[in-house]
Amino acid sequence: MKFFVDTGDINEISTLVETGMVDGVTTNPSLVASSGKDFVALVRDICQLVPGHVSAEVLATDVTTMLKEAEVLRTIADNVCIKVPLTVDGLKACKALSAEGTAVNVTLCFSAVQALLAAKAGATYVSPFIGRLDDVGESGMQLIRDIVNMYDNYPNLHTQVLAASIRSPSHVLESAMAGAHVATLPPKIIWQLYNHPLTDKGLAAFLKDWEKTGQKLI
Repeated sequence: MKFFVDTGDINEISTLVETGMVDGVTTNPSLVASSGKDFVALVRDICQLVPGHVSAEVLATDVTTMLKEAEVLRTIADNVCIKVPLTVDGLKACKALSAEGTAVNVTLCFSAVQALLAAKAGATYVSPFIGRLDDVGESGMQLIRDIVNMYDNYPNLHTQVLAASIRSPSHVLESAMAGAHVATLPPKIIWQLYNHPLTDKGLAAFLKDWEKTGQKLI
């Protein structure tokens, strides 16, 4: 499974890149707004830090303007992935951009049939939102499983399932077990993946025993 970082915070991305766990980055208008930075400049800076895809979302809702905005965004760097909403116009834009060889992330997916449409439109990624479905009493994880299983029925579909709106390490585990290709994670969730009380306890015991030997390596 690939890990994308879901943030517009350059410092967070830079720190996480050093761990070797970052395969890409996803941004959205809300994350850009919270960063307080110029959108194009922010995407450019992120693309210089991360070799993988960096999702940059169009702001228009009509296909004509979406394509004009995409033209601006994809000239920022070779690893920009254009993010479009799962609407009729968004899928029209996806089909046009994909036909030109541009990577596209179709976002705001909440049903398996929507994911099927995204795949037929040539999306590189489809982003089902786990947490937001859980919030309204539906099963976000079941959606991930349904999409993965559906795609497996059709080898000619190459869209990757990008699990989004992840709220906990268990979401990451379940998405991986379900076969999602990518998980996009807030930085705090990535850091939580490292933690286990038994790891801390074991390390403390090892260090205590080593101290008793009175030895040093350097």
